[in-house]
Order: sequence, then structure tokens, then C-alpha cells
Amino acid sequence: MRSNWTREELIVALNLYYKLGFTNVKYTHPKVIELARIINRTPSAVAYKLVNFARLDPELQKRGVKGMSHGSKAEEIVWNEFNGDLEKIAQASEPLLAEFKKIPLEESLGLNTYDLPKEGKERERVVKVRVNQYFFRDVLLALYKNACCITGISTPQLLVAGHILTWSKSKENRMNLSNGLCLNALHDVAYESGLISITPDYQIKISSVLKKQKKNQNIQEYFLKYENEKIILPHVHLPNPEFLNKHFKERFIK
Repeated sequence: MRSNWTREELIVALNLYYKLGFTNVKYTHPKVIELARIINRTPSAVAYKLVNFARLDPELQKRGVKGMSHGSKAEEIVWNEFNGDLEKIAQASEPLLAEFKKIPLEESLGLNTYDLPKEGKERERVVKVRVNQYFFRDVLLALYKNACCITGISTPQLLVAGHILTWSKSKENRMNLSNGLCLNALHDVAYESGLISITPDYQIKISSVLKKQKKNQNIQEYFLKYENEKIILPHVHLPNPEFLNKHFKERFIK
């Protein structure tokens, strides 16, 4: 019989809870099986622990979804320490995952080390930013079930964790899931450029710049046909209507 879960094991399990999303918590899920292997637990034990975290999740409670009725005090301590602070979770859990894998953090994240400063404070700063970006992307894409909220495209390599309020100008909302949109790369660029926008009631709007090209079949297929359609919404952490309105009013090219 395995010993009680350590704090480190609980933290990496919490990492997976956020990356996976409650609806995907199954002992047969490849990511559950992978974490079980890494920390030397059974997939059933990992899945059970994730369900225990779900009982503490206020976002699920709002929807009337409940996890297990009982759990350990240790789970509550870890949940209360990290809940609501995505950056804190990322910075604590990603290095621990790398330790469990017995590989460098950069390798665990899949970073190209040639692009990183060689050493020192600047390297630490860059890696910290990459950890946040990596974690935010994984969690946001899980919320949207790995599908673009406009087109439904579900090829992971084509998806971007976009920000409603920009990364550079809204530092306090960089890790705010309600400031995120899962978009394919083309529509992410269009959103960033103000060529498309989304209203506070989640309707897609197309810029006059693109409408002037209505005879172009590609513009019609990739943009104009989505005018006034509603985006595909996640079940929790809905895009913030105030943030959407700010983009629509200030950046959208009407």
C-alpha cells in the first residue's frame, strides 16, 4: 500500500487538474496515465485525487457540479494555497514536474535553449515568463476543449492562447483565464490587429476592412461567414464582457 500523498505530489496533481479540466478526469486519459507513471502512483489514484480537488473548485460549485464528498486535509491546504493564482501554481508546479521527470525545467517545457540567455538573472527571468505562458496556454486550451472559439478548429499546433487585453499593456491580467480566448493562429492575428472583434454578448464582428473584400472567396470563407455568430464558450471562466467591450471600442476597426 502506498504512503500518503506528499505536498509535492499534490502540487503536480493540481497542475494536471487545471490542464485537464474536470470533464476529462478519467483514469484512462493519457495525461493521467503519464502523471501516474512520473510520480509512481496508479492512474486510478491520480484520477481520484483530481476528483477530490474538484469538490473544492468554486467554478464547478457555481454550476452545481460536485466532486467527491470527502477528501484529505492536505488537499484542502494545497488548494487554498494556490487556488485563484495561476502564476503561483505554474511557478511551483512546473519545476516540481521537471524534478519528478528528472530532467531540466527547460526540457520539460520543450523550450529551445538556443533562444535563451546563457545564464544568470536574465535567463531566470525569461524562463519564468515562458513557464507562465506555457501553463496559461495549456489551461486555456483545456477550458475550450482544444478548439478555436470561432471556427472550432481543433488541431493543437494551430491554436493560440490569445489575450483580450494585451499581454504587454495589462500585466495584472496576463494569467487571468477570463482574459483569454482560444483562437486559431489566423484569427488570433486578426483579433490582435482589430480586423475582428467579439462583443460583450459574445457575437463575432468583422471589420469594414475585410468586408470591402467580400468578393474574395477566402475572406468570405475565413471571416465574413462568421459575422454575428456566437463564439463557442467554455463552461467556466467565461471571457470577461468588460474586457471584450474594451477591445471592441478601442481596437476594433469598424
